[in-house]
Amino acid sequence: MAYSTNSPAGQAVQNILTDLPQLMAVAVVDATSGMSLASHSNSPSINPDTAAAYNTEVVKQKQKAMAALKLSGETIEDILISLTNQLHLIKLNATGTKFIYLVVNMRDTNLAIAREVLRANTEHIN
Repeated sequence: MAYSTNSPAGQAVQNILTDLPQLMAVAVVDATSGMSLASHSNSPSINPDTAAAYNTEVVKQKQKAMAALKLSGETIEDILISLTNQLHLIKLNATGTKFIYLVVNMRDTNLAIAREVLRANTEHIN
């Protein structure tokens, strides 16, 4: 367990674990540095802190693409990466300074429920 429930990030991780106990991994991430502020994994094969750094690059590249396409007035709500058996979701907070990274097994978790859990918890990490 790599979080303290005393911080907003740690509380968000705890809330997500309560709502999605079957999740594979979760991390609250600083979108500028790529540092994980709080994380948890139920899967020995997924290190959410390492994934946080790589997914920060995914967010930055999408932001660059949006700028190149001149998509003014648009912000990233979330990014979904569908693997064979897993869903990887990245949900940014309102200011784009932090995001929650979530990995679930698609057989265990409905995408709509996962998105709603992230939406509810992203509000608290501003």
